[in-house]
Amino acid sequence: MSNLKLHRVALPPPRTTAEKLRRRVSEIFFPEDPFHRFKNQPWLKRMIVALQCFFPIFDWAPNYSLRLLKSDVVSGLTIASLAIPQGISYAKLANLPSIIGLYSSFVPPLIYAVLGSSRHLAVGPVSIPSLVMGTMLGEAVSASHQPVLYLKLAFTSTFFAGLFQASLGFLRLGFVIDFLSKATLVGFMAGAAVIVALQQLKGLLGISHFTNKMQLVPVLSSVFHHIDEWSWQTIVIGVLFLILLLGTRQISMRKPKLFWIAAAAPLASVVMSTILVVCLKSVAPGIQTIGHLAKGLNPTSANMLHFNGPYLGLTIKTGIITGILSLTEGIAVGRTFAALKNYQVDGNKEMMAIGLMNMAGSCSSCYITTGSFSRTAVNYNAGAQTVVSNIVMAATVLVTLLFLMPLFYYTPNLILAAIIITAVVGLIDYGGAYKLWKVDKLDFVACLCSFLGVLFISVPLGLAIAVSISVFKILLHVTRPNTFVLGNIPGTGIYQNLDRYKEAIRVPSFLIIAVEAPIYFANANYLQERIIRWIREEEELAASNNSDDIKCVILDMTAVTAIDTSGIDTINELRKVLAKRALKLVLANPVGSVTEKLHESGVLPEFGLEGIYLTVGEAIRDISSSWKTQP
Repeated sequence: MSNLKLHRVALPPPRTTAEKLRRRVSEIFFPEDPFHRFKNQPWLKRMIVALQCFFPIFDWAPNYSLRLLKSDVVSGLTIASLAIPQGISYAKLANLPSIIGLYSSFVPPLIYAVLGSSRHLAVGPVSIPSLVMGTMLGEAVSASHQPVLYLKLAFTSTFFAGLFQASLGFLRLGFVIDFLSKATLVGFMAGAAVIVALQQLKGLLGISHFTNKMQLVPVLSSVFHHIDEWSWQTIVIGVLFLILLLGTRQISMRKPKLFWIAAAAPLASVVMSTILVVCLKSVAPGIQTIGHLAKGLNPTSANMLHFNGPYLGLTIKTGIITGILSLTEGIAVGRTFAALKNYQVDGNKEMMAIGLMNMAGSCSSCYITTGSFSRTAVNYNAGAQTVVSNIVMAATVLVTLLFLMPLFYYTPNLILAAIIITAVVGLIDYGGAYKLWKVDKLDFVACLCSFLGVLFISVPLGLAIAVSISVFKILLHVTRPNTFVLGNIPGTGIYQNLDRYKEAIRVPSFLIIAVEAPIYFANANYLQERIIRWIREEEELAASNNSDDIKCVILDMTAVTAIDTSGIDTINELRKVLAKRALKLVLANPVGSVTEKLHESGVLPEFGLEGIYLTVGEAIRDISSSWKTQP
């Protein structure tokens, strides 16, 4: 073993400050290297590639065929049967006229078909952003008493949501939405789904006067304080259709090949409930219906955008929050189904596509839209091949807007409530919450806090709690990183955690400590205190076992991916403190950037040749040999 070659730690190749900055910026903002397609290409080819990058339709359209069209037409018609009733329902969830939901299922899908990179994403209104918009705007303006102003604020919020989304994509700041962790999203979505479902009791019970608040207690209080308004005819019909919709959903979940049953059920229920209400009009006149819906294309709403006045701050805040939520859902859904077909969805392109889609929608009487999980799942199962399915869906909605609107006059509100409840039930991820409990208790606490925050405080504050917990968790991991003592697995050169590997043994006279995080100003003092504590505990253990005293502390820096000036000062200070106690501090396997900073700061030369090694094993072998040669 003593004859094995000793490897010295090498510094990375020298680079100028400009080169380092360019490399770092490239890694932060362009991790997927979007410019690789332009390399070694003539200028004409580069122009074509640029056009395909900004407008993905030019990438797949030249190879489009009749076979693909047949699949897209079938899937487009299928998701249209789901999009029409859901669009009407979600608009009411946002306290908007039902027709706005249909408008929002026409223009945005056409924009996305040109700009979007997902082949399967089905675009339209979705439940959670609709709820959040309705809640935030409803707290300041009454949709029933000031309908025109409320509509202006909804369109303006949609514009700001689109502007925010497109800006994130253009500036390549997509990592901003990553602050909504999976754990907090599970809790937030579940809490919002419960609130949405409880709000639908107004339609299922036939209540006319209902609270606009979105907390659990006020909603339940409103339900039981208006028992006198309950309509038994509405309850019976509503519950029957709710059971039908939930039943078809279960059938499709258990047998995916029967997806079309759940896809067709909402529109079929709308048709059947409308016919039923018309037939029972004389004996059950109290059943509330949608009423008149105007025929025709989306009217322009550019003149309704409200960029001044006392509500500007509200529209910006609403736009940012709904923009984050819709981006999170849309990109997650797109990537989920792209993975099933083994192709990539560019997150930054999706942000720009969804953002521009919402900006254009705000000028054509549409409110916030994104990719819907339920409609995308149906689109995928129906055999969609490209985003042409969105165009087919939009064409179907167009026909509905132009010719079929009078047919919805007697559509009961109860069926819209049943459709919404059926849709949001899928947002409650029991399995995900249980998995969080089993795998990571802190993640489960974050999930639970987010869930309870939405239920008992408010939806926007629940989202704020979710983000705050995510940030707190990041800070906790950064400021209190893992450290542990390593031991040698006998017969090998492997050094592992003593608590994890019971066969690992301590190396006499050495204390080997591993750090599993970058060393920054936020954790430098903690690490110094924790390392000194490790030394004290090991010295006490050595004294109690009558074993060799510690002579050398080896800091395994394999997982220390970065270090700042505070971290460098801490390493140097620790070296001096240990030297006063006749202990030698050695660094093992520092990464290139850490080695470079230690060298440039002048700390590395102070460690000397016997102060930094490529591996823990080499450090122990070399230092042990030097001790043997000493008199």
